[in-house]
Amino acid sequence: MQKRTSPPRARPAGPKQLATAPSKHMKKKNLAPPHPPQRGGVEMVDPRVQAQLKLYDEALALFHQQKFSRAKQELEKVLEGPSKELSDRARMHIKIAEQRMKPATEQNPRTADEHYQRGVAMMNVGRWDDARESLDKARKAAPKADYIHYALAALDCLTGEADSAMKNLKVAIDLRPEKSVSRAE
Repeated sequence: MQKRTSPPRARPAGPKQLATAPSKHMKKKNLAPPHPPQRGGVEMVDPRVQAQLKLYDEALALFHQQKFSRAKQELEKVLEGPSKELSDRARMHIKIAEQRMKPATEQNPRTADEHYQRGVAMMNVGRWDDARESLDKARKAAPKADYIHYALAALDCLTGEADSAMKNLKVAIDLRPEKSVSRAE
């Protein structure tokens, strides 16, 4: 077995060598610059994304001030930007702004179909309680409408109510047996 020796020590440098040799502490490591943060697959340093984000923030400020018409105009400008994520968010806020700009008579559904449409819209934005309320009203108004029971089954799935979902789905199929697939033919 060989004995391991330490590397030879360097002799102190003369005055000429000190001026040209950089010290250990003064050396800078050449590291790659960190990756810029990303949002929706587009780099945030992209000036077009920065401008789109600024428009989105301004539109949301208008939205929160309940200036829905102006907010909608600004949100439509956001749709033209390169960031898909910001465009998707803007689309969602546009739909909500349009809903809130409707007259009060349109916001208060009266028929089974209007309750159904409102229930599905509430499901799409994740307002489960409002969706259930509207779909229950639709079911009471039109108990033989298979599509309402199907929507209730979908809502039950989204809210984790498997037993209720199966019951509603069975009712929807029973109400429209010609839609079910039969292998007995």
